[in-house]
Amino acid sequence: MKKLIFRILGLYLDVLAIIAPSAAGSKGFLLFCRPFRVPLNKKHLSFLETAEKFTLDIDGVRVQGFRWGHGPKQILFLHGWQSHSYQWKPYIEALSKSEFTIYSVDAPGHGLSSGNFLSVPLYSTLIETFIRLHGQMHAVVGHSLGGFSLLYTLYRVPDLPIERTILLAPPGEARDFISVFQKTLNLSERTLQLIIKHFAKTYDVTPDFFSSRKFVEGLRVKGLIIHDEDDAEAPYEYAAPLQESWQYARLVTTKGFGHNLRSPVVVREVVNFLHEPADHVSLVSSAV
Repeated sequence: MKKLIFRILGLYLDVLAIIAPSAAGSKGFLLFCRPFRVPLNKKHLSFLETAEKFTLDIDGVRVQGFRWGHGPKQILFLHGWQSHSYQWKPYIEALSKSEFTIYSVDAPGHGLSSGNFLSVPLYSTLIETFIRLHGQMHAVVGHSLGGFSLLYTLYRVPDLPIERTILLAPPGEARDFISVFQKTLNLSERTLQLIIKHFAKTYDVTPDFFSSRKFVEGLRVKGLIIHDEDDAEAPYEYAAPLQESWQYARLVTTKGFGHNLRSPVVVREVVNFLHEPADHVSLVSSAV
């Protein structure tokens, strides 16, 4: 059923590209940036009720935030596309609430936040606003699009006070998002170029500008990259080049955990990295 809906949307945009090219570009761009919200069930809501809640206004969107603990070291968790803050439950439960103050935010169009639009620049605005408000971060942890948006933020605002970063299954190039979108909707090349044109008009750059490898060149923040060889959504092929371009990061390679990296092994790697002294952070890559 979902595939049929995507094909109908693609056909609609292809027809619109012929009769109203500008409208096809703008509507296609909005569809590209529209997440299909994953509903929260009782289990999700029950866990999120254990947090102190707060909200932020980001470009007119009400962003829902959560806080656990009151420790001196602040950590921010950033979920990926079509996810929400419940994703971080195993990590939050594994961390001492007296040692850490743990934050998570639902990105616009996700979880309990409002809106129906999310782009890397918008996510980046949220990240910068949050850190400017809360100050020094012991670490920021991002999964998938959350990690990609974090790298863009550090590229755009390199003075943000972040001691270390953790990227879980980070995408390599925004161009890949476009390719998947075209394939999913079976869009014609004409329609795709109209969407890219609207993208460039909106952000003054083409999708090719958004590259994780470019974003980390010269980045001096210490980092941990965890990527699975069987990741079908953010190809593992980008992992080694990303680490090679970022001299202050190490790569941990896993197998069998897929894109979501749901495993106690991954939680342990993240928690261990969070506890490493800043001047003794290991940069030796490994496989687990």
